[in-house]
Amino acid sequence: MAKLLGIDIGTSGCKVLLIDEKGTVLKQASAEYPISVPKPGWTEQNPDDWWAGVESCLAEIDEKSPDAIGVTGQMHGSVFLDAQGKVIRPALLWNDQRTVAECEQIETTIGSERLKELTCNPALTGFQLPKLLWLRNNEPQNFQQVRQVLLPKDYIRFKLTGDYGAEVSDASGTGIFDVKNRKWSQPVAEALGISLGLFPKVYESDEVTGHTTLHDHLNAGIPVVGGGGDQAAAAVGTGAVEPGIISVSLGTSGVVFTSLPGNEHDPSGAAHTFCHANRGWHAMGVMLSCGGALRWYRDTLGGGRSYDEISASAATAVPGSGMTFLPYLTGERCPNIDPAARASFAGFGLETTRSDFDRAVFEGLSFGLLGAFNLLRGLGASAAEIRVTSGGSKSDFWVQMLADCFGAPCVRLEVDEGPAMGAAILAGVGIGVWPNVQSACKEVVKVVDKILPTGTDYSVAFGRYTVLYPAVKHWNHTA
Repeated sequence: MAKLLGIDIGTSGCKVLLIDEKGTVLKQASAEYPISVPKPGWTEQNPDDWWAGVESCLAEIDEKSPDAIGVTGQMHGSVFLDAQGKVIRPALLWNDQRTVAECEQIETTIGSERLKELTCNPALTGFQLPKLLWLRNNEPQNFQQVRQVLLPKDYIRFKLTGDYGAEVSDASGTGIFDVKNRKWSQPVAEALGISLGLFPKVYESDEVTGHTTLHDHLNAGIPVVGGGGDQAAAAVGTGAVEPGIISVSLGTSGVVFTSLPGNEHDPSGAAHTFCHANRGWHAMGVMLSCGGALRWYRDTLGGGRSYDEISASAATAVPGSGMTFLPYLTGERCPNIDPAARASFAGFGLETTRSDFDRAVFEGLSFGLLGAFNLLRGLGASAAEIRVTSGGSKSDFWVQMLADCFGAPCVRLEVDEGPAMGAAILAGVGIGVWPNVQSACKEVVKVVDKILPTGTDYSVAFGRYTVLYPAVKHWNHTA
């Protein structure tokens, strides 16, 4: 029976997972590494810290000859390498905000609508292309040395194989990738004076990109498959690889993810259209504060109560009773692109109880996810089933609320191991354990329980939520 290794380069640490072809987790290991904030709004990491973390995990797992390896990780980051493959400076991460001027430069040079036609997405500060321009504009001596620009997981691919490579789902979030045609965008590169030679050959997510060289903890010759950006790989791990299956991640941020029937893009740019790991396309909406907002509420206004106590209290309040919470604690990306947005409670009076506040938080988070899904619906998404993952999925109360808001069954999975699981599945597809990603997911991804909608009507409360953001937008920006 095949043994498949998935490697996930997260922001706070890496995870390595070994599974068999039934999807059983045989071994797993994780390692943390630091993050640097040299200036407000800047976030950086040393790529060699990622590799040291991977080596530590490989030593713990102690499997030198897995049948294949898949890689995944945080998207959008920039690893700058010189002609010898050495790291020139610390990597700029997905949440680094230093590139506002470069995003304006891209949009002004190319035109915002033309850019979305070429790449399916606007220029965002987190993307890789603005980071490369920032290097050219601010650190010209470092820029002169650059011969390759890699995404975080692709640096690990390089360390494993000695080969430069990328794959379509992660490349889609660089800002210089032609998502519709699954290749680097020559028109964007020419407009900005960037050589496409700086970017590696791009593969499909289930293609073999190279083979390992000899390492302390791995034998030589093991196939290394393309893998995926963390969200695409996580969707493989949840089985969200065909239309109708929606993945909702209730982590620090909230992600609504759907496989698309085509490659349509959101005209507003609030939802992203990327290549999917299933050789098709996907769209996702990301709200910046989801589980993070619930944690803030617990720690700040929760009165020392646990998550379970807060949700039990919320369950006693009347659904959609009049309290509204906007969860914009760190600005917002979807459905409103607004880094200056601020959070708000509205609609409370002398009759309002703590339970009303508790429930309003859960409803606000659920409405934010529903608003993101409504954008995806405009691209052809449908919700026959919602697969709920990450920490918030443990709350029966919250999952039931999502089922009622979306009007679709919500299911939870036997194995919720995130992107590393998806990377391992992609490794298996790459060596022929399964003929394609869809058949792999049908065989490996197993549902534990299903929560059906009760018919609770949130339409009036959701309507209040959607009109409240424009009402407070000016106040938020000028306060």
